[in-house]
Amino acid sequence: MDVVCMGILVADVVARPVDKFPQRGRLELSDEMGLHVGGCASNTGIDLAKLGISTGVIGKVGKDGFGDFLIEQMHKFGLDTKGVKRDMRFNTSGTMVFVSSDGERTFIHYLGANSTLIDTDVDYSLVKKAKIFHIAGFFLLPSLEGKPIARIFKKVKQMGITTTLDTAWDSRGRWFKAIKFAFPYVDFFLPSIEEAKMISQEKDPDRIGQFFLDRGVNVVALKMGPAGSYLKTKDISMRVPPFKIVPVDGTGAGDAFVAGFLAGLVKKWPLEKCAEFANAVGALAAIKVGATAGVRTMRETLKFMKTKR
Repeated sequence: MDVVCMGILVADVVARPVDKFPQRGRLELSDEMGLHVGGCASNTGIDLAKLGISTGVIGKVGKDGFGDFLIEQMHKFGLDTKGVKRDMRFNTSGTMVFVSSDGERTFIHYLGANSTLIDTDVDYSLVKKAKIFHIAGFFLLPSLEGKPIARIFKKVKQMGITTTLDTAWDSRGRWFKAIKFAFPYVDFFLPSIEEAKMISQEKDPDRIGQFFLDRGVNVVALKMGPAGSYLKTKDISMRVPPFKIVPVDGTGAGDAFVAGFLAGLVKKWPLEKCAEFANAVGALAAIKVGATAGVRTMRETLKFMKTKR
């Protein structure tokens, strides 16, 4: 197995276009509405599988219809779901996604079963088979905040496995306090620029990257949306330009970026190529409705990169 993704598993109900919300007690119509796989771990896992990277998933869902849907979809794409547990107390996490005409998204999220995922839920017999262990959507995993995430990453690094981390938005505002213990054990940190600003309290991408390097991270790759990405190591500081597309739905584009970057790591590409490929996978994700629908095979993505520069 190449990658194990641990983190949030979410059912997304996506409506588009939504350019205004109804007045209280009123109704508005949308042209499209559908049920999709969401959640950083499931999105990234499916995207990796579509890129030809063998992937397992660790997480929790409820014993409900949304949970059945997520497991069925992950199986459909060939993911190893032995690490997915069913929670008997909480329903599967869900997100209502409102997509505007320009592709921007607004969310209402229910934490659900994801909130019960703890460090003792990690199936290390599955993890030890992988080259990369990735935690996805950290700030939506409240039971891992503080020391628990550090314990997980420390143990995984002791197993000789590369560690990677993505965050999601922290609506509770804990930011650095919640995540600080993880950084000494993180090889690759892959947050969005806005999330990274909130954690570091810095604004400039280079200063943001240096903030995390100073705390033990080896490589920082910032997702910057239409501006592409920014790559920072002790030897590299560079912007990686975006690919020009007409966005339809940005849902899952950040997870697709992460999948592209991890796929490059599995292939042992230079970091600059990993970031460029990640930009391409993220761009493709944004041209179709749903978090994973736009992601293509590795061969198709490499072809896209040649034609869109």
